[in-house]
Amino acid sequence: MSADRTAVPLQGADRIRPALTRYRVMAWVTGIGLLFVVAGMVQEYALDRGDSITRVMGPVHGLFYVLLLITTFDLGTRVRWPWSRMLLTALAGTVPFLSFYAERKNQRAVREQLAGRPPVG
Repeated sequence: MSADRTAVPLQGADRIRPALTRYRVMAWVTGIGLLFVVAGMVQEYALDRGDSITRVMGPVHGLFYVLLLITTFDLGTRVRWPWSRMLLTALAGTVPFLSFYAERKNQRAVREQLAGRPPVG
């Protein structure tokens, strides 16, 4: 997720901050849901103990992921991310722990852009 080093200060911070908060919440919820799915799969396939966690958390994580896609698009359009950054951010919700990393990196970039500084890294 490369940062746009030619970022300009954003207008409408009062509309961007709530979008950032929604994105952050969904990144964390999706990441935690994915960890439950992975734990359920380990329990089901490696420990041969049934699939109740996976049956419940699979669809729940799917719903969370759709909401993450929506909040990513909302935030990305507000802060004028390139499509590549939105796509990489969206894909981060499919790899365990990666949504947490992406959330932190995106949060920092948006806050720096709101402050009028070019994002770092």
